[in-house]
Amino acid sequence: MKRFWIPVLAWIMCIVPSAMAQESATAFVGARIIPIVGEEIESGVLIVKDGKIAEVRATDDRNFADGTVVVDVAGKVLMPGLICTHSHIGGVGGGDGSGPLHPEVRVYDAINIRSSGFRRAVAGGLTTLNIMPGSGHLLSGQTVYVKLREANTIEDRFIHFKDGRIAGGMKMANGTNSQRNKPFPGTRGKSASLVREMFVDAMEYRDKMAKFKDDDKKRPARDLGKEFLIEVLEGRRVVHHHTHRNDDIMTVLRLSKEFGFRVVLHHVSEGWMVADEIAESGAPCSILIIDSPGGKIEARNLIFETGAFLEEAGVLTAFHTDDWITDSRVFLRMAALGVRAGMSRQKALEALTIAGAKILELDDRIGSLEPNKDADFVVLDGDPFSVYTKVLETYVEGKKVFDRSDPEDFLHAVGGFGAGHDQEPYLCCRSHESDG
Repeated sequence: MKRFWIPVLAWIMCIVPSAMAQESATAFVGARIIPIVGEEIESGVLIVKDGKIAEVRATDDRNFADGTVVVDVAGKVLMPGLICTHSHIGGVGGGDGSGPLHPEVRVYDAINIRSSGFRRAVAGGLTTLNIMPGSGHLLSGQTVYVKLREANTIEDRFIHFKDGRIAGGMKMANGTNSQRNKPFPGTRGKSASLVREMFVDAMEYRDKMAKFKDDDKKRPARDLGKEFLIEVLEGRRVVHHHTHRNDDIMTVLRLSKEFGFRVVLHHVSEGWMVADEIAESGAPCSILIIDSPGGKIEARNLIFETGAFLEEAGVLTAFHTDDWITDSRVFLRMAALGVRAGMSRQKALEALTIAGAKILELDDRIGSLEPNKDADFVVLDGDPFSVYTKVLETYVEGKKVFDRSDPEDFLHAVGGFGAGHDQEPYLCCRSHESDG
């Protein structure tokens, strides 16, 4: 009997301290806290436990439970981790030149988890991304929502919806990007007709599968692309739609209404021209502000005031990097430009955080500093909208994933030799005729 209990007791002695360590809390004290939901706190306390936010105190009260680790962040600013609703980091590749529509393609089958783009992202305070295939197709594939945790494989960064599905949407586009030589469409009208035909085919497939589900002879052969389109038609997968010109935006809204799919409008360079129509549709927008416009003719009317126009119309609006179009390390600056052009400070802050969380349907977990949400947050050395402010630390689910004082992290924050040389992503705006 003694021989049995000795190893059991040894096992218990090892497990108990480990469990106690996991339950210990960390309190970040003295910082100005921007919770997004609620008023800013001049000098408060953020308590993190088991990867979650346990408490946010609107006072510098340092009465903590025994074992709490105290981190002094006096003079710093704490805000939620930033959320990018449209990114291309990781050397991603989606659909190819074989056709304009690829609903069966999963972008996460083409993401290099060791891309230095991920290091740049956390250096910019980003903690959650919607990684998309490029926009050179009417439909280039499925997107994936990821947390920027330390990871060895892409699976380590997956976010899952409550029903267990890998979180993500469907990437679509219109305008000039998809207008190429056959089999691609040559006009805007043909582009819309191909999309309409695709959804009609998917609806017929869905109906036949339901009608003949028990009849092997009449049931259609399995079609992966149509299966994912059914998710779109049934509202289980949202469409993230690249669109610039005002007429292209209206085409997207027209198709969305016709087939009943949920849509997020991305870029909307001319969204300010049809802000009321966007608001009436209920579609949210994911927008981009660049300080050196050029290169894409259909984005010639992009203005800094787009965020302000959409805010005034009542449109849920988030910012995105479109990295590499805008470097993830300067994401905060985009919202600052929006404020300069008339957007309110509060809505600009929300556009970096909770608005993106809502667009990704993750606002019950991320996007604000509230109890029971994931402990994703950023430590800044100044106001988020100051050009002089730097990201000092980034935390994902309570774990530090970026520290500017670490030489390797600092290198990724500022760039230079050794900061990474990755494979080129499958860019949407150039020819791929010679690609293998």
